[in-house]
Amino acid sequence: MDQASDVRTIALGETSGTVPLARDFTRTALREWGWLPAATADRRAAAEDVLLVVSELVTNACLHAEGPESLRVLRLAKVLRLEVTDRGAGQPAPRTPHRSGRPGGHGMFIVQRLCLDWGIERTPGAPGKTVWAELASPV
Repeated sequence: MDQASDVRTIALGETSGTVPLARDFTRTALREWGWLPAATADRRAAAEDVLLVVSELVTNACLHAEGPESLRVLRLAKVLRLEVTDRGAGQPAPRTPHRSGRPGGHGMFIVQRLCLDWGIERTPGAPGKTVWAELASPV
């Protein structure tokens, strides 16, 4: 497979329905890459985890970072990497202490729990940031 077939990017901008658009875009990539329809319960769970993390990252950008600019989905050798670029200056972090019974504030906690790793990349002198997360590829 060539490198380009393993990367999908969509501009999100200021449209209504950004989270469902991002999920649908990611679901399409997962279908094209053979993750969906899932042949086993483990593969189905892995795909659902990816869709949940996309939802959380894009929602976080909508609520706390002046909106998402783009979503990039990369299929690497052993991981699937999700990247949401936004215009915000904030620093996403799981709320501590995490209280599961309280509404809201669970997004980055969910990302932290489901992902192998996650982080933030900034370009010096440029506004915004890219929040990335990596999940294990199903075997």
